[in-house]
Amino acid sequence: MCKTCKGKFYMTTAIAYTSGKPHIGNTYEIVLADAVARFKRQEGYDVYFQTGTDEHGQKIEVKAKDAQIAPKEYVDGVAGQVKEIWDMMNASYDNFVRTTDADHELQVQKMFKRMYEQGDIYKGYYEGLYCVPCESFYTESQLVDGKCPDCGGEVQYEKEEAYFFKMSKYADRLIEYINEHPEFIQPVSRKNEMMNNFLIPGLQDLCVSRTSFSWGIPVDFAPGHVVYVWLDALSNYITKIGYDADGESSELFQKLWPADLHIVGKDIVRFHTIYWPIFLMSLGLPLPKQVFGHPWLLQGEGKMSKSKGNVIYADELVDFFGVDAVRYFLLREMPYDNDGVITWELVVERINSDLANTLGNLVNRTIAMSNKYFDGVVADANVTDPVDSDLKAVVSAARDKVAEKMDSLHVADAVSEVFVLFKRCNKYIDETEPWVLAKNEAQRDRLASVLYNLVEGISIGANLLLPFMPQTAEKILSMLNDRERDFDELAAFGVRENGIRVTDAPEILFERLKVDEVLEKVEALNSAALQQSDGDAVPEGVIDITPKAEITFDDFDKMQFQIGEIISCEEVPKSKKLLCSQVRIGSQVKQIVSGIKKYYSAEEMVGKKVMVLVNLKPATLAGVVSEGMLLCAEDADGNLTLMTPEADMPSGAEVC
Repeated sequence: MCKTCKGKFYMTTAIAYTSGKPHIGNTYEIVLADAVARFKRQEGYDVYFQTGTDEHGQKIEVKAKDAQIAPKEYVDGVAGQVKEIWDMMNASYDNFVRTTDADHELQVQKMFKRMYEQGDIYKGYYEGLYCVPCESFYTESQLVDGKCPDCGGEVQYEKEEAYFFKMSKYADRLIEYINEHPEFIQPVSRKNEMMNNFLIPGLQDLCVSRTSFSWGIPVDFAPGHVVYVWLDALSNYITKIGYDADGESSELFQKLWPADLHIVGKDIVRFHTIYWPIFLMSLGLPLPKQVFGHPWLLQGEGKMSKSKGNVIYADELVDFFGVDAVRYFLLREMPYDNDGVITWELVVERINSDLANTLGNLVNRTIAMSNKYFDGVVADANVTDPVDSDLKAVVSAARDKVAEKMDSLHVADAVSEVFVLFKRCNKYIDETEPWVLAKNEAQRDRLASVLYNLVEGISIGANLLLPFMPQTAEKILSMLNDRERDFDELAAFGVRENGIRVTDAPEILFERLKVDEVLEKVEALNSAALQQSDGDAVPEGVIDITPKAEITFDDFDKMQFQIGEIISCEEVPKSKKLLCSQVRIGSQVKQIVSGIKKYYSAEEMVGKKVMVLVNLKPATLAGVVSEGMLLCAEDADGNLTLMTPEADMPSGAEVC
């Protein structure tokens, strides 16, 4: 809200690829973009915020085939899932695009033909290494250990007829543009990467059509060809606001283009800052003003991946913590340039320290004291103290500090500035001690001024919190019986009118959480998830365990498994869990210590034929040397049973 409109602000996100449900790392981008959009609206900009889904490509064609449904049916389902998550996270987008929309497909065809007719696209053959998940071609030198440099997956050799875009035709012009517009690619580290790794070494021509699959926008003058992903997907930023390749673009396009900000993940900055600008140059259109490549949100120490089994989804987090708590964590914990980390423990820690203590406790105490001492009526009696000046200075300066951080897209720092305000309010309570003032009738007017200052400070802080935690900010303003203020008012302390009551029943904004209880619930959630695979129930009586890293046959071949016969067994004196067995394996006898006393007595062990890992390095357990390992199976409750051969096998027989 602002008295004077500052002009248009067109911003976009990368469009989510509809190969599957987006995880919390994907969801971070929409929350980040939404915070920027909301803040720009608050500043007074006429914001148009666009997001959506990218729905063509070989990977989707394969997934749809595996699911035994048509590709369109497949992407309809995933696109609906993406939109549902974006809406759940309270994203205030103006347009949700889909690249299967007819108006988009028509314009992509027209753009492709125009580029071809003006000589920017030509037909040839592609021969090289291709990664299906990333939908990218690579040279041998670009591979890492023979695999895709982006996802680490397998690549396959492909040769097919294709159309290519002459990237080199525009490369020098793009280099010049980047040098003349240092703000174009942010952070600077991304700009340096694009210049040093791609542009300066020289661009290869880009494959812009495919013939090895059919799920894409047809090239209307070349049967069998479909438009390749990046020319299709990137074009959404203009096609979906009314661009027309024949020169009949809409008023909305004329108003909005060029985009003021593209927000994308750091892994696709190359496509948005090299391919996309060159396509725009080919069409004779101005380039977007800025592309921001945000870092990744990592689970623990690694990038989230379904194949790694370390995926956290937004709806799971929201079920535990609520939308605004998740928004807060994502925005507060993600650095400007370097990757951020999310774990369940970190989320709980941040909620307890910042949301329950700093914010929730502040609001609750202030409202409670206002009700206790003044029946909820907040009125400034103009009794001041030197300590008031610092509080008012911190609160009045917060707006401009937040704006400065947001203008440079240091969103985590902007959120932090809002909480500096709240922390200062908490300190003010400790400094003024309202409960002490309340004991002295002569200090009643001073107490009234203290509580007014607190309510006013919280109200300004809540207004500044609106872009980041909109539901929470609205609750606070409602409990204070205050309003969403004009942006110009947020640097002015004392706008609240005297005599307005606060609520008589303040809501607990955020409960303190116990890490152990949350982790216990998470474990239960994961256990339930393990009982389903691709929507199919796992048969009763089976369990899944966390997978270990893959090994090669050479790794397996290093281990020697044989059948052993237990010839004697006794308890280990210093242990409640261990049995010590003498195991005959062929012509030799090995001493093996095992933690199975709970399940087997020493007497019943004698005579058993068991499977043994023979060449395990000796170790000392409870003072007894163990020269191997007896193999056991363990159920979900931790019960053990020895692995024994189905038929009688001689001692020393190899297990292979």
